[in-house]
Amino acid sequence: MKQSAFIVILFFIAIVAAFGIYEFILGNPANFTNATREVPVGGNIMGMVYVGGPLVALLICLSIMVFAIIIERALSLKKAAGKQAIPKFFKKVIDQIRANKINDAIASCDAQRGSVANVLKAALTRFQEVTASGSSVDAEKKLVEVQRSVEESMMLETPLLEKNLIALSTIASIATMVGLLGTVIGMIRSFKALAQAGAPDAISLATGISEALINTAGGLFAAILGIVAYNFFVNKVDNFTFQIDEANYNVMQLLKEK
Repeated sequence: MKQSAFIVILFFIAIVAAFGIYEFILGNPANFTNATREVPVGGNIMGMVYVGGPLVALLICLSIMVFAIIIERALSLKKAAGKQAIPKFFKKVIDQIRANKINDAIASCDAQRGSVANVLKAALTRFQEVTASGSSVDAEKKLVEVQRSVEESMMLETPLLEKNLIALSTIASIATMVGLLGTVIGMIRSFKALAQAGAPDAISLATGISEALINTAGGLFAAILGIVAYNFFVNKVDNFTFQIDEANYNVMQLLKEK
């Protein structure tokens, strides 16, 4: 599935789920002391969150999207790592190349799968093709062909590793802004209650303050979770890229000797 299609579908699913949670779970009449659902039962957290207003539903939506992307990225990167630990797999392939068992090395890549295995397989397969052709092309040009095949494979693997990371950082930024918007709206409601002639409307004042604080907390929660997850996955992708580059360099040095 394309990245944009995944994000659009995820957004619609998350927004429906978020409004369902907001209206039927947080907004359950049992959580409030009155029918207008303005005064939560003392100590009832769900009622207090509901008083934060409709923007709470949007923050729940963004939080659901962050959790969904985290799960998707964790599963994808686990799959990209392959079945064995990368150092163990890499040592096995290096030993097979040194023993001139190129077919066995390709079979090991097929069994391992993952990004590193795909890049190494592309290099070994291309090496077999250029060496089996029997052409008069010198060895240096043949190695250039192998290197080009590796670069093409890298161009296919890198976007898969980085998929949805931009969306994750964008959601974290949006959550901060939505939380700030809810804070401003809540403060406007509070000052409006204070500006009334005579005694201020205590319920409106409390509702406005609650709305401001709840939206601030919700926005910070989604933003912190998104930023931490983004940095974690960026570090994982950088580590994958480093391992691929290291594997590529060592394999190319061995193939030069062949």
